[in-house]
Amino acid sequence: MIKRTLFFGNKCSLTTKDEQLVIKTELRETSVPIEDIGFVVIEHQESYLSIPALNKLSENNVAVIFCDAKHMPNSMLLNLNAHHIQHEIFKTQIEASEPLKKQLWQQTIKAKITNQAHLLDKINKTQHPLDYLAANVLSGDTDNREAVAAAYYWRNIFDFDFKRERFGDFPNLFLNYGYIVLRAAVARALSGSGMLNTLGIHHKNKYNAFCLADDIMEPYRPLVDAKVISIMGKYSDKELTTAIKSELLSVLTETVYFDDKVSPLMVALTTTTSSLQQCFSGSTRKLIYPKLWN
Repeated sequence: MIKRTLFFGNKCSLTTKDEQLVIKTELRETSVPIEDIGFVVIEHQESYLSIPALNKLSENNVAVIFCDAKHMPNSMLLNLNAHHIQHEIFKTQIEASEPLKKQLWQQTIKAKITNQAHLLDKINKTQHPLDYLAANVLSGDTDNREAVAAAYYWRNIFDFDFKRERFGDFPNLFLNYGYIVLRAAVARALSGSGMLNTLGIHHKNKYNAFCLADDIMEPYRPLVDAKVISIMGKYSDKELTTAIKSELLSVLTETVYFDDKVSPLMVALTTTTSSLQQCFSGSTRKLIYPKLWN
């Protein structure tokens, strides 16, 4: 089931009654079944959320994202007890061998570069080395094909000189917002599959609470890139307007393609994180990522 994403850019009050999220604004009062919600984005600094509402959202594995004074997402509420055999899953994740983690990272980077190649093809920039780079990723990506592919990809994805920056102006601002939303979605899926977001297979920054989410989101990033290209074709704005934020949030409902099924992104992420859990448990060695375009 595709879950709803609720965005609150104006002052509001969020409470709960009869398994509903009750939303009060200056103009009206509405309610939404909590079981239908996947993400709640709180942007206005004076919004009110009741503790019972937060608990209900958490119990239903809803990711609640809080924005800072600059309207950028900067923190997230996730369920800490989202799976019935969580201790067992934690144990297999913690005990995962280095060879397994290197194989999983190899599969992840191969999928990422492949999806970057598909996006370049999609925007008619077909003469590129990315398919070759994807086919030759080593275990653990020890020769850093990811960086080689990224250097070419970012030089060619836009029709103007562009430098990819974590903190930067247009269009980095759009990309960064989209990546934060994607990261939250991946973190939610990992939590729902019972895994520790903190313990990555490649990312290991001790100050990062979402290392595993940062690993698993990599092949999905080109979806955000494609959305930003689409936004740039529709809007002249170079700031994050409400309309552009809404467009970036809609990435969560994009359709992606597995070998045997078509799936919305929210469901696809669960397919990927469930396969990761199975890799840790030893029942498979294949991490399942989709193609982002058919």
